[in-house]
Amino acid sequence: MKIRKELYFGFTLMALIILAALVMVFSVDRMTNGHYGLLMLSLVVVAIMLGFPTAFTLMGMGMVFAFFAYHSGDQTAAGALQQTLDLMVQRAFSVMGNDVLISIPLFVFMGYLVERANLIEKLFHSLHLALARLPGSLGVATLVTCAVFATATGIVGAVVTLMGLLALPQMLRAGYDVRLSAGVITAGGCLGILIPPSVLLIVYGATAGVSVVQLYAGAFFPGLMLAGLYIVYVVLVAKLKPDWAPPLTAAQRAVPLPAGLKAIGATPEGWALGSLVNALKGRRNQSVSGRYLLGQLSIALLPAILFAVVAVASYQSATRVMVEESYTELQAMGAGSNEDTSSGGGLAEPEDSGLAEPPSADAATEPPGAGAVAEPPGAESAAGAVAEPPAAAGGTGPGEPTATTKPASTSFWVGLGVGALVLAVFYAILSYARLEVFKMLLASFFPLLVLILAVLGSIVFGLATPTEAAAVGAFGGFVLAAAYRQLTFGVVKESVFLTAKTSAMVCWLFVGSAIFSAAFALLGGQELVEQWVLGMNLTKIQFLVLSQVIIFILGWPLEWTEIIVIFMPIFIPLLDNFGVDPLFFGLLVALNLQTAFLSPPVAMSAFYLKGVAPKHVTLNQIFAGMLPFMGIQVLAIVLLYMFPGIGLWLPQVLYK
Repeated sequence: MKIRKELYFGFTLMALIILAALVMVFSVDRMTNGHYGLLMLSLVVVAIMLGFPTAFTLMGMGMVFAFFAYHSGDQTAAGALQQTLDLMVQRAFSVMGNDVLISIPLFVFMGYLVERANLIEKLFHSLHLALARLPGSLGVATLVTCAVFATATGIVGAVVTLMGLLALPQMLRAGYDVRLSAGVITAGGCLGILIPPSVLLIVYGATAGVSVVQLYAGAFFPGLMLAGLYIVYVVLVAKLKPDWAPPLTAAQRAVPLPAGLKAIGATPEGWALGSLVNALKGRRNQSVSGRYLLGQLSIALLPAILFAVVAVASYQSATRVMVEESYTELQAMGAGSNEDTSSGGGLAEPEDSGLAEPPSADAATEPPGAGAVAEPPGAESAAGAVAEPPAAAGGTGPGEPTATTKPASTSFWVGLGVGALVLAVFYAILSYARLEVFKMLLASFFPLLVLILAVLGSIVFGLATPTEAAAVGAFGGFVLAAAYRQLTFGVVKESVFLTAKTSAMVCWLFVGSAIFSAAFALLGGQELVEQWVLGMNLTKIQFLVLSQVIIFILGWPLEWTEIIVIFMPIFIPLLDNFGVDPLFFGLLVALNLQTAFLSPPVAMSAFYLKGVAPKHVTLNQIFAGMLPFMGIQVLAIVLLYMFPGIGLWLPQVLYK
């Protein structure tokens, strides 16, 4: 008789618990509670590898071993059971009261709405044409699309699946190697767990007690660095092995022109800006309206308009200086002026005079020097000139910041000149074909870019909390889906259902992790691990290498969620002993956990891609294609450790 999967899991879990109980009974004289904590940790890992649900495995093992920890003391069985249930309720309630976790369903909902707006096809096509002359252009376009879409969604499975349906057939038809194609899609899809807004960073921040805002700021440049290393690798492979990534043919790079531009004699290679200006002067086909030509010229001039706006705003920011002066400073300056201009008198009064008392509310409204102190002749104008901020400086009263200006720095003018040069080159090579590609990017890339900047910018620059920014992102997802006419009841219903499913999984993981961590601490497992690590007399470098190697190995059988909720509570208390910043450690872990989606046998990206790939693409080919990108991830970790400023510079500039 065929045994159902649920019964198999149940019997196996019971067998593991019975095995644990037997080990406890027969080794009670030789094992401490700390050893039982390590036994619990081992059993949890084994149970997860056997396929048990992670959250409920953590809760079940945590409750069983918490009961053992309480009962191993002086508690009766009833008392130990009561304390175990109290612990479960308290830990679950603490998770429910965590405000940071509110942002998870909002970010996930934004991701599902953006995914269903069908932007990825337009984005990939426009990037493919924009990068057509670059070696390995299809692979590079795939990586850029994955990075942008992963930033907007953060859902690895969705990005890998969609790119497997969209990009993989085109790459294979273009003659790309199967291994390179699979590696590009799987590695690019995983960028969503590192580049903000990342659910992984939220989970790590809630687990380690690190600011999610600072994690987002710190992960920005490491994410760009990793995506850049992927792109460099693809370009090098295309140059060294052209048969792995053949260049696109002229037909594949062709960009059709609309009928309106063809009517004025436009060709794909023709200079767009000059031709449109001449057409508006009157040398044009009468069948094309001036409004149409003016619209095309306006689109062509958008980069120049944006550059002008940014240049003016940057100039004002670079030359504006805010000076803040308080009443106390102004009075001191006025007093100094009086002492210099007077030969005695007014301020040199006995200590018991009226000046020793704090000024009254009425006196505080008077300008400095207007009290009972007698001023020498001519001192009033000098003191007043110092005490009152100049009106021309923009101040509104004493104690408020006043605005002054300074000359712009040389670096500003150099940057402005470089930007103007780039803009001039852009317009010099702006053909009609490139103008059409630019219009495609306006319709696909820039809406996503605006959404990403609205979400990340509001978080990084302190305009909104992650939860508030997530709400903005969810609203932006609604707007994008409506703008592309994909906002239907079925889309919203499916997005809400998937969001609830994903959010429930994460929250149950946190509840299970909280109960498991409490039981592990009660048994003394954390103390035993800390004593073992400190007994090795490791340096800071050795500790970081050891911890990252352990996380790298754990990424083979486990997913990132399990590693974060199970093992981070063990590593985090050790950081103070070695002087490691939890923020920097979190960035290393986020880079390292890319391997959780790329390392067999649990490499979920490989299975996502295999589910939508053609039948002749084997799982071994996908695994082989992912290995070089795993090596790139290790290189990125080394670079981040050697140059911590890659991850720490932006948080230090913004929040220190």
